[in-house]
Formats: sequence, C-alpha cells, structure tokens
Amino acid sequence: MERINKLKEFLQGSPDDSFLKHALALEYIKLNDDAAARVLFEEVLAHEPEYVGSYYHLGKLLERAGETTAAISVYEKGMEIAKGLKDMHAYNELQAAHEDLVY
Repeated sequence: MERINKLKEFLQGSPDDSFLKHALALEYIKLNDDAAARVLFEEVLAHEPEYVGSYYHLGKLLERAGETTAAISVYEKGMEIAKGLKDMHAYNELQAAHEDLVY
C-alpha cells in the first residue's frame, strides 16, 4: 500500500502523468484490483495513445475478465501504434499476445 499511496501523492501534483498512472495500475493488478487498474489504463490510452505498454497490460486484464473480443481489439490497436512508432519490441509482444488469442 505504501507504493500506491506514494504514486497517488505524485499524481496529485501531476494528474495527467501517464507513467505514474501506468505504474499505479500495475500496483492495483498486484492487489487483484483489475477494476481500478482498467480505469487507469483506459485513462492513459485516452490521454496518450502512444503509451504502448498500457495496451499489453490492458489486453491481459481484459483476457482475465473473459473479454476476449475487447482484448483482441486492444492488442490490434497497440500493434498499430507500436508499428507507427517503430517500436518493434512492443509490437512483437502485442503480436504474440494477439496470436495466443486468435490462433
């Protein structure tokens, strides 16, 4: 909880900081609070669509929730963004997750 409280404190000073929101979402996942994590990942991607790491984690969260179609869409969007950014590492991770669901 200390890390969560620290991240929340930092967010008060920088409420639109995608890194902080992403980090907080990962902390919520560790606590099995996927609902809180999902809100944060969605906020990150709405504010900064190029924050490619959030696509992978949001997709995995949706998979756990049984929302396969939504997870596939998130992976596809993330792959499109990663390709545009020439971030092949992120693209490959998203593609592997996508293929696990589709094939």
